[in-house]
Amino acid sequence: MEYISGGVTAAQGFVAGGIHCGIRKNKAKPDLAMIYSETPCNAAAVYTTNLVKGAPILVTKKNLADGKAKAVICNSGNANTCNADGAEKAEKMCRIAAEVLGIEPQDVIVASTGVIGQMLPIEPIENAAQALKDSLSPDGSSAAAAAIMTTDTIPKEVAVQTVIGGKTVKLGGISKGSGMIHPNMATMLCFLTTDCAISTAMLDRAIHKVTGNTFNMISIDGDTSTNDTFAVLANGVAGNPEIVEENEDYAAFTEALEAVCRELSKLMAGDGEGATKLLVCSVDGAEDEETAKTVAKSVICSTLFKAAMFGADANWGRVLCAIGYSGAAVDVEKIDVSFRSVKGQVDVCRNGAGIEFSEEKASEVLGEKEITILVSLHMGGESAEAYGCDLTYDYVKINGDYRT
Repeated sequence: MEYISGGVTAAQGFVAGGIHCGIRKNKAKPDLAMIYSETPCNAAAVYTTNLVKGAPILVTKKNLADGKAKAVICNSGNANTCNADGAEKAEKMCRIAAEVLGIEPQDVIVASTGVIGQMLPIEPIENAAQALKDSLSPDGSSAAAAAIMTTDTIPKEVAVQTVIGGKTVKLGGISKGSGMIHPNMATMLCFLTTDCAISTAMLDRAIHKVTGNTFNMISIDGDTSTNDTFAVLANGVAGNPEIVEENEDYAAFTEALEAVCRELSKLMAGDGEGATKLLVCSVDGAEDEETAKTVAKSVICSTLFKAAMFGADANWGRVLCAIGYSGAAVDVEKIDVSFRSVKGQVDVCRNGAGIEFSEEKASEVLGEKEITILVSLHMGGESAEAYGCDLTYDYVKINGDYRT
């Protein structure tokens, strides 16, 4: 497996594009994206666990009931959530996309992201439909990635290729997510495409498995969003024997899928609202995988620890504190903690107690853009990673006037 360029259009047979249609006031910010495959796709999706769900999720769930799709249409700037006419507008978006592409509305995945509780103006989308179709290109991944951004500061694209069934198979995706991100399907939109031939049932199994190890291991601020959607389209153009069971080909596909999702997870975590640092909590020596995940997420979610990382303060006690209230059954007297970055590693805790370390060295290590928190539980052989960011003054500034 290797990483390649191309994002959501790296796989054969997919085109994408993005334009400004007028939902956003700022004309410099694109706000409407589309992804399309002329070849019918098997499709599957995972959605937010929030009881309050955006209307596009309800419509997409209905459209994907048959496990088929050919296109995605997504707007930013307005979440189309908690609106009396939300479902009507989401269905209209599907009809708009279907008409311009010459396909059926039920073959369209629809998504929206942005402000909650404001009615979505449908006219800008309708008026821009032909321009959106005209923007579709095999090189259109970056344009689509930019068009789904809200408070993100960078577009997020990842792609890989691997060999499955003797054929070169490509997978690629785009995502958005910067704030209102918390485990249980992190607050995000992610659209992933592949030319791999895989049944809808196996695709659904793969994305649920991978989500638990990647997107559900992100936390920016503890808020689970209303519009989270992770959808995958597989058009089978690569020509490999269709994956219909858990075998070596399925394992290779899942490995590639997880690689894309893990990199997108890290991009989103590092681009958290107001963030200056990506935090990766790597836990090993756990008795079982669930314990490892629980500990890693608890550390990443700790507001006090996130603030300490912003200040490059090696306050390792906040790591143990977060582990202590995580609910995981661990032996505190066995825990080791270290901090690592490109500037080296500093060990700060052994067997649940502090050890001498250089504050100057620790400050240097923690001053970098990416920091790994190493936690060893010494209770077993399972491990897990969670992804987050530091908590800065700018997070409050961004969310203090997000709507206005």
